[in-house]
Amino acid sequence: MKILDFFKTSAPSAVKVPPEKIDRTYKALRFQSFLAGTFGYALYYVCRLSMGVMKKPLIDAGLLDATQLGIIGACLYWAYAVMKLINGFLADSSNIKRFMALGLTISVLMNFVMGILGVTALDGGISTSLLFVLFAICWAINGGAQSMGAPPAIIALSRWFPLRIRGTYYGFFSSSHNIGEGLSFVFVGMLVATFGLKWGFFGAALAGVVGIFLILLFLHDTPESKGLPSIEVLAGEAQAKDELSPEEKRAQTKKMQAAVIKNVGVWILAGASAFMYMSRYAINEWGTIFLQEAKHYDLAGAATIIGINPIFGIIGTVVSGWLSDVVFRGDRKYPAFVAGILEAIALALFLFGGPSKWLNVLAMVLFGIAIGVLISFLGGLMAVDLVPRQATGAALGIVGLASYAAAGLQNVVTGLLMDSGRTVLFPNAEFRLQQFAHSYLLPGADNPLLPVAEFRKYVTDGFLFRPHDYTFVKWFWLGAAIISFILPILNWRRKKQEIEVK
Repeated sequence: MKILDFFKTSAPSAVKVPPEKIDRTYKALRFQSFLAGTFGYALYYVCRLSMGVMKKPLIDAGLLDATQLGIIGACLYWAYAVMKLINGFLADSSNIKRFMALGLTISVLMNFVMGILGVTALDGGISTSLLFVLFAICWAINGGAQSMGAPPAIIALSRWFPLRIRGTYYGFFSSSHNIGEGLSFVFVGMLVATFGLKWGFFGAALAGVVGIFLILLFLHDTPESKGLPSIEVLAGEAQAKDELSPEEKRAQTKKMQAAVIKNVGVWILAGASAFMYMSRYAINEWGTIFLQEAKHYDLAGAATIIGINPIFGIIGTVVSGWLSDVVFRGDRKYPAFVAGILEAIALALFLFGGPSKWLNVLAMVLFGIAIGVLISFLGGLMAVDLVPRQATGAALGIVGLASYAAAGLQNVVTGLLMDSGRTVLFPNAEFRLQQFAHSYLLPGADNPLLPVAEFRKYVTDGFLFRPHDYTFVKWFWLGAAIISFILPILNWRRKKQEIEVK
């Protein structure tokens, strides 16, 4: 058997389910596929966001600086962007169980390798420059592997669920992002805070192994592969053509994919999603270190507050699909617009509000709910609504390309802006530190009167450094959020794409 054949869509099963058992079997397998896709993709996220928790520990250990971390993060997102476009097209004709399991297996291996590299670097076995290069390579490979998660999971919804309830289940599925993000910040954050930064990657890899088993055991390729009729028959939907051969189906899919590429509405949504992903991953990647440096939280406290946003994001994703299906009858534009405004307000509170714990918790609650809605709508469902079912992966690939290219750009720009303000104030900081009994007035800090313990955090190799500068970073993040909810207005009158099949 050729390797490529192994990943092709499963052939219909020769053994058919008896008519009296079709409904029960279909609903059981449909629900299993939904759960496996949702929780499997959540554990994909743990293997993707492990780096976000470890930024400040890596900087404090002298292993990497903010600019290097930004470049490493960008390597993941840029590889993800390119490969998600490719994998979105490939996944339309793939065995989604095998496709999704392979991606998570590669991601687990990369996290494990980076854990070993981190341990070696802490012991002095690898120079910081070599560590930077190796981390960038591994994280890029991880990015390519991560792109194999969303397309098959969402295609499972198209293959197993009727159109009338797809939005509702898409909303439930979109909570996988939030579940994964929450696990990343809480689970990985606790590991790093308790046992040190070297355990962050190992913990993420272990979570990924659990996801692999979930996918292999419970994600099913197609109804036909399980001896069931097609989803069109099961759902009572009209079929474009009866009894198409596999070759005809592939030709039809390619024609629809080509038409999707020319769909202006899909590209507008891709742009909106791109700016939303800038603001979303700004918080996921840099929110923890922002709270530590700009508002003087410790790692555990900062990670816990950032971890609140994906937990409440579950509310946004779950409610969004049901609300748009039932209340707005499949029209996503109004709830998406309101969620975009809410995201910008929440981000402004977080970035420009004070260090009050409750203020920052409130900001992350609102941010999480808003992003939960936007991930579901801008990040996929609104684009899927514009195209035929057979081209679902293609639409997701285009949106994913733009979204993660932008997330990578955000990482680099944020790192550069942060480091641009981290200048040497004066040498021999340790010597001068002895002259202060209790505190030191640190120029340029948001809270300049620092205790001696806090003062020492800014001492590196005998020099005192001003904390990272977030002045322009704040406006960069907020501006992206505002643009993200303005762009979709251009699509408000656009209809679903109709493609003639001959």
